[in-house]
Amino acid sequence: MANAIIIVVLLAIAIFAVRGTMKHMKGESPCCGGGSGDLPPEDKKLENPVIGKMTVHIKGMTCQHCVKRVTEAINKIDGASAKVNLKHGEAIVSYDRKIDSSEVKARIERAGYEVTSVEE
Repeated sequence: MANAIIIVVLLAIAIFAVRGTMKHMKGESPCCGGGSGDLPPEDKKLENPVIGKMTVHIKGMTCQHCVKRVTEAINKIDGASAKVNLKHGEAIVSYDRKIDSSEVKARIERAGYEVTSVEE
């Protein structure tokens, strides 16, 4: 009898785990913002001509919501505009004034992702 109870409990846990994984992969779990209907991040137009670009390599992005969070974090920096690529795990940051790469890194890390390198 005890074995049957243990099997039922383990089966229930497995079902919830699989359901949670499926939701996560569809972008419906809380860590991914809850909902696949989110619009992509808006492109930020810079006020002045672009004077440079940097490539930021990022670990931890798993879905389009992650892309949106990183894009919005970078776009909050005055003079910076981001194009984030989930497949390559990177952000191309264009800027129209001098910006510090450490500020870009800090914003991304505050959003919950790991910056592995920055190429200026």
